[in-house]
Amino acid sequence: MGYQGGGFSSGPREMHKATCAECKKECEVPFKPREDRPVYCKDCFSKRKDR
Repeated sequence: MGYQGGGFSSGPREMHKATCAECKKECEVPFKPREDRPVYCKDCFSKRKDR
C-alpha cells in the first residue's frame, strides 16, 4: 500500500522554519505555516495538548 504523489513516502519530510506563537523560539514544523494560524514548538504544543 504505497501512497503516490507526495503522501507519506519514505523520503525525508520537508520542514519549514517557524516561530512559536507562545515562547517565540524558532522551530521547524512539517507543514507550511500559514499567516492566520499560530504555530507552536514541540514543547508548547504538548503543553497545550495536556490542558
